[in-house]
Amino acid sequence: MADTKTRIVTKSGELFRRNGYVGTGLKQIATEASAPFGSIYHFFPGGKQELAAEVIRTSGRIYQDLVMSLLDQAADPVQAMEHGFAAAAQLLVETDFADACPIATIALEVASTNEALRQVTAEVFDAWTAAGIERFERWGYPADAARRLTIAFIATLEGAFVLARTQRSTEPLQVAAATMSAAIRDARPS
Repeated sequence: MADTKTRIVTKSGELFRRNGYVGTGLKQIATEASAPFGSIYHFFPGGKQELAAEVIRTSGRIYQDLVMSLLDQAADPVQAMEHGFAAAAQLLVETDFADACPIATIALEVASTNEALRQVTAEVFDAWTAAGIERFERWGYPADAARRLTIAFIATLEGAFVLARTQRSTEPLQVAAATMSAAIRDARPS
């Protein structure tokens, strides 16, 4: 049973990321997950919204771990930004610009229409912010600068994903990397 639930969550995440919350149907999820349709309601009695909340939390943790591991591979925050944005660009190219942030696609759709899912996406973004602040503080930035830089990083990354996907170009990610690198240098503690 856990295998079926895992397949449902995994395939839902892929479909939500590519097609959005509204653009993904439960029958489509069941088909893609090779699961009986009724198993969705077995594991998620609250239906699509409960499933989406689980997908957002799960994908949010996975994506946070991925991004933070990329940042942790560099000792210097400027190198970390360059490495992180380059990896994001590579992912987009490898997926023909279909896969970007697993949270942003849903967050944009539900921010004004579904309070429960808006809250879940906010929780994920809060967790990312806390993890980013921790990295910047480890690199020697004071708490206020660490928070500003982290929020700027997340906002810049998400905006660059939107532009890159719509323009089918990695240029927005390259510009975002340069912009964040400059901001990090300017905020560097003396």
